[in-house]
Amino acid sequence: MTEASISQIGGHLLVQCLVKQGTTHAFGVPGESFLAVLDGFHHYRDQIRFVINRQEGGAAFMAEAHGKLTGRPGVCFVTRGPGATNASIGVHTAYQDSTPMVLFVGDVASDTRDREAFQEVDYQSFFGPSTKGFAKRVERIDEVARIPEYVARAFATAMNGRPGPVVLVLPEDMLAQAVPTNPVTGALPVALPYVAAVDGHPGAEPLSKLREALLLAERPLVIAGGPGWSPEAAQALQRFADNWSLPVANAFRFQDTFDNHHPLYAGDVGIGINPKLAARIKASDLILALGPRLGEMTTGGYTLIEAPLPRQKLVHIHASAEELNRVFQAHLAILASPAQTALALADLIAPRAVTWTDWARACHADYLANLVPQPLPGLIDMPAVVVALQRHLPSDTVVTNGAGNFASWVHRFYRYHGWAKGCKTQLAPTNGAMGYGVPAGIAAAITTGRLAVTIAGDGDFLMNGQELATAVQYGAKTIIVVLNNGMFGTIRMHQEREYPRHVSGTALCNPDFCALAQAYGYAGVRITRTDEFEPALLAALERSQGSLIEVILDPQVISTRGTLDAITKAALER
Repeated sequence: MTEASISQIGGHLLVQCLVKQGTTHAFGVPGESFLAVLDGFHHYRDQIRFVINRQEGGAAFMAEAHGKLTGRPGVCFVTRGPGATNASIGVHTAYQDSTPMVLFVGDVASDTRDREAFQEVDYQSFFGPSTKGFAKRVERIDEVARIPEYVARAFATAMNGRPGPVVLVLPEDMLAQAVPTNPVTGALPVALPYVAAVDGHPGAEPLSKLREALLLAERPLVIAGGPGWSPEAAQALQRFADNWSLPVANAFRFQDTFDNHHPLYAGDVGIGINPKLAARIKASDLILALGPRLGEMTTGGYTLIEAPLPRQKLVHIHASAEELNRVFQAHLAILASPAQTALALADLIAPRAVTWTDWARACHADYLANLVPQPLPGLIDMPAVVVALQRHLPSDTVVTNGAGNFASWVHRFYRYHGWAKGCKTQLAPTNGAMGYGVPAGIAAAITTGRLAVTIAGDGDFLMNGQELATAVQYGAKTIIVVLNNGMFGTIRMHQEREYPRHVSGTALCNPDFCALAQAYGYAGVRITRTDEFEPALLAALERSQGSLIEVILDPQVISTRGTLDAITKAALER
């Protein structure tokens, strides 16, 4: 093929479409099913970067993290069958976290389809909307000339309404075909224009009703979160809260939506919630949910806000009509984006005085009191470790974690600056996917250039630790703090609560994490005492390479509030 003819094949047109949509990075593991796309990445290497991952789950997590950071769909490429199934964990995370993402799957050739060809899978059945937990839409591109149409629609679908993942299936023969000219005009298909998200405005009447509800309230509380935020929107929410003296809590793992240093911040609503905040949510007479879908974790298993009829008046503002009144019958449901709503609320005329100023102050006082830790055994003081992170990390640091009890230390004690101060600073999976933190941090470092710090458990780290090789290959510096207690701690905690002293399936035989990190090209340091952490962190901040700090944690320190023995004792007494 000549250079001119190569540039007219489907794989190249697909990459042109990604560039037109503003995509700067695509993540994935190469496969022979999309060689033509890989050649397109080579052809347009000055405009878009293909980041090579070591496992498709890590690649999908990186794409999901990129979608969270930018608000544009994170892009991931995997091959058929095993590649797609490995990537499914990232698709599920994007779905439950409402993150825009597009997964491209290289597929079997058209002439072998529906024969159970090598690695063939029915992706509509595997990822389709009927699964109620994977993709918003699954489509297959059979005609080269329609690539621009499908890509533009995928981006629009991923961003609009409740954001989420879209899967596009790419037959390998289609990608290698020459792009045909229009039989009438003779023109070649071109990438369609940049697709912007459609942000719905709440409208004057709903805003008026919302104001009326506020004026009748005595104990109002805002729960902010979900996707679609920007610095301008977060700053507008802050002005609204100031004008009305409203306490604001952040939804589960959206702790950077409202500045944790603000005097009206009430804390985070999720796993390990401050008991006083939980009591205030129940005691509130008006919940203004701005952006979150109010899932199981944010509602305390549907007990803080009861389904289907909340005890509190509920004003639920969400970008998806399908989400409103689906689980909770709201007093007032408003179909609008959180960003547009926050901007409108900033101008909502407040009365000269409100009756709940003492309530708002008390909510913040409860949050501050929750920052004071309980004494726990062992040589590592985890609250002090988090305080050291807070003291030395730049305010724009991206803090990431996967899933496990280890994450509760940053959830409770780390104070996020977040969107109001210019950028997103938390990447964490609301679907509880283990292995998320390491690739998410690496994606943040590669695509933003900002410092990324990951908190991981020993079991959590081993699920995607191979992506340290990706970090080193692309010069991405991350700092990873591995809390090693030699077990799957969350499951062990539940095990002791339900089946005390029957340890089964939760003990771990771990590698030498420092040696493993060094083998990948990271620095590795092990600490066993609290006073060793701060020097290790300062050294990591000074290094040009990434660092892994292994923290040997007493297995008894199972949560921020209690010990494993205390849980066992309570279970035996029960």
